[in-house]
Amino acid sequence: MPLPGESEGAEPPQSPQRGLGPSPKYELTGSAPKRDTMSESAFKCGWVALMGPPNAGKSTLLNTSIGQKVAIVSPRPQTTRNQITGILSDKDAQVIFMDTPGIHQLRGKMNRVMLQSAWQAMEGADALGIILDADLYARRPEFLDKDIAPLKEPIAAETRPVFVVANKVDLLGDKSKLLPLLETLHGFWPKAEIFPVSALNGEGVPGLLKAIKKALPEGEAQFPEDMLSTLPMRFMAAEIVREKLFLSLRQELPYSTAVDIEAWEEDPESGHVTIHAVIYVGRSSHKSIVIGHAGKNIKQVGQTARQEIMELLDRKVHLELWVKVKENWIEDGSFLHALGLGIQ
Repeated sequence: MPLPGESEGAEPPQSPQRGLGPSPKYELTGSAPKRDTMSESAFKCGWVALMGPPNAGKSTLLNTSIGQKVAIVSPRPQTTRNQITGILSDKDAQVIFMDTPGIHQLRGKMNRVMLQSAWQAMEGADALGIILDADLYARRPEFLDKDIAPLKEPIAAETRPVFVVANKVDLLGDKSKLLPLLETLHGFWPKAEIFPVSALNGEGVPGLLKAIKKALPEGEAQFPEDMLSTLPMRFMAAEIVREKLFLSLRQELPYSTAVDIEAWEEDPESGHVTIHAVIYVGRSSHKSIVIGHAGKNIKQVGQTARQEIMELLDRKVHLELWVKVKENWIEDGSFLHALGLGIQ
């Protein structure tokens, strides 16, 4: 029987994943302006790696830039574990964003896998976006050097276009504190363009996108105009469940949880989708926390995740959640690979 968290209906992983099979035949799409074929020679297309310390707002910036949620977001650092691709298309350009795990100096197998994903994105990009928490560093400038240490010299040596995004300016009560930070960032990376923005409310984002498009190489679009992401729907469903877990568990144990879609079944007559998802925890004691008293927590996670998955698929969904213990899974390389972590 499913746990009480089941909800009933009324990496990017491109390689096959354990228990996943082929991806469902859905694509995350949206509307895009039609291009003028007469000006096709001036069309721009390129890949942009979004990098930076954890919890800087990279995923929020990605979602805001393309106007659609393709990356999960939570107030907790290291929410993003895979490289997430989002595609912005308009009449003049196609920008292919790669949202990456936060650059950090933490140890452990999973952390090394996530860092590898971020550096691989950097290698394949036409331009780089360095996302920083301007509110944090304006208040606590002593944190800046440590947080950007892995990026400081590589970005200073870059010959590709670099855009430094001073994010979360909406949180700054005293905007005068922003100027010293911007001057410091200019000293670190004098060739980079610096943009104060709020990814949350969109302040400054249009100007940033305009500069990015201008810097991209000329070329044909690499994806259809209405395609917003390369992510399989099964991966996105697992990410939605994981996001709801992050939000419900708060500080307790979000980093030792993983979600895997073990089965995805479609009713050919009704079109309804049944999803069987497993939540993995690293210790036996964590299982009861995920389930919650009388199943309250997992039920809430299932209900909120099911609603968002239904909106994504535009069809009824039956979501069953199970919790399994996988001791110390974050240090198990083969298990991380099976989950799609680090696979590009």
